[in-house]
Amino acid sequence: MALLARMIYAPLSLDIGPGAIAGLHGLLAEGGISRGGKVAVLVGSGQGEEIEKALRGTLDSADFVRVTSASIEHARDLAATLQPSSYDAVVGIGGGRTLDVAKYIASVVALPMVAVATNLAHDGLASPVASLEYAGRKGSYGVHIPVAVIVDLDYVQRSPRRMLVAGVGDVVSNLSALADWKLAAEVRSERVDGIAAAFARSAAEAVIGRTDSVESTEFITVLAEALVLSGLSMAVAGSSRPCSGGDHEILHAIDQLYPGTSNHGELAGLGALFCAHLRDDDVHAHAIDTCLRRHGLPRSPLDVGLTVEQFVAAVELAPSTRPDRYTILEHLDLSHEAIETQVEKFLATIVE
Repeated sequence: MALLARMIYAPLSLDIGPGAIAGLHGLLAEGGISRGGKVAVLVGSGQGEEIEKALRGTLDSADFVRVTSASIEHARDLAATLQPSSYDAVVGIGGGRTLDVAKYIASVVALPMVAVATNLAHDGLASPVASLEYAGRKGSYGVHIPVAVIVDLDYVQRSPRRMLVAGVGDVVSNLSALADWKLAAEVRSERVDGIAAAFARSAAEAVIGRTDSVESTEFITVLAEALVLSGLSMAVAGSSRPCSGGDHEILHAIDQLYPGTSNHGELAGLGALFCAHLRDDDVHAHAIDTCLRRHGLPRSPLDVGLTVEQFVAAVELAPSTRPDRYTILEHLDLSHEAIETQVEKFLATIVE
C-alpha cells in the first residue's frame, strides 16, 4: 500500500500567555505526564529562584535543580545525578541555555521534557537541537523535542529588552537559511523538505513585516509562536537545515573566535543580512535590514564590537563550523582578500 501520510513530531500542548506557568501542575497531571508531580525541575539563574519559590506550593513532589552552565560536561553530570531517581519527567524553566540543558538531560535519561520559556532569545523552545559547549566551543546535539511548551508572558516581558528582540534576529534568519537550502538543492541535488521549509518561512514572515514591537503583547505572542514553528520545522526536517545556513555558520565562527561577543539571535540576524548581501538578494536584504533596524538589532559587525578584520576572520572560518552544510559561503568559496572586499561593500550599503 502506498504511504499516504507521515507522522510529524510536535508538542502535545502549547500554552502562551500571561501567568501560563501557573498551569504547569495541571498540565503535568491532566496531560498524563506526571500525575503525582514527581519531576526534576531545572531552573536557571536570573529568575530561577523566584520561579522555584512560586512553584514549590503546587509541585510538592518535585526536586529543583540549578543549571549553572551550558556545557556538555555539566549536562552529563546532572543527568548522572538524576538518573537513579524515579522521575516521571524533566521540566526546564528559563532561557535558551537552561532549556537546551534540560532537553539534553531528558534525552539522556529517556524521560519526557516540558519546556517553560521565560525569554524569547532564540528558536530552541521546541526544537530537536540542544546547543551546548564542549572544550570551549559550541556544538549542536540531537535531542527529543519537548512534549509540552509553556511561554509565560509575565516573565518574558520582564526579561531584558535585548533578550526579547534577539529572538527576532533568529527567526528572520530563516529566510537566509532557506535560500541556502534552495542553493544546495540546485547545486548538489540536496533534497528540500517542503513542509519544513513552509514552517520556517511562515515563522519568519509572521514577524518580519510587523510594525509593532516587543513592547506589544500581540507582537511577543506572534514571536513566541514563530519560534516554536521554527523548532517544528527542524523536527520535520530532522536537522537544523531550515533555520541554519551561512548565517549560523558565521555566528558559530564568531562564538569560537570571540566568545561572548553577542547573543545567538543578534548574531543570526547580522549573519543573515550579510549572506543576503553575498547573494545580491536585494529583496531579502532590504526586508531583513528594515526589520533589524526597527527593533534596534545589530546590522554591522561594528555594532557588536567586532572590527572589520575580526569579522573577515569569522567569515573565513565559518564554513568549517558545519563541514557538511552547503551555503552561499561554500558556494562562493571566497579568498581572504575577496572576503575583505565583500565586507567593505556590505558596510558601505548599510551606512545610515
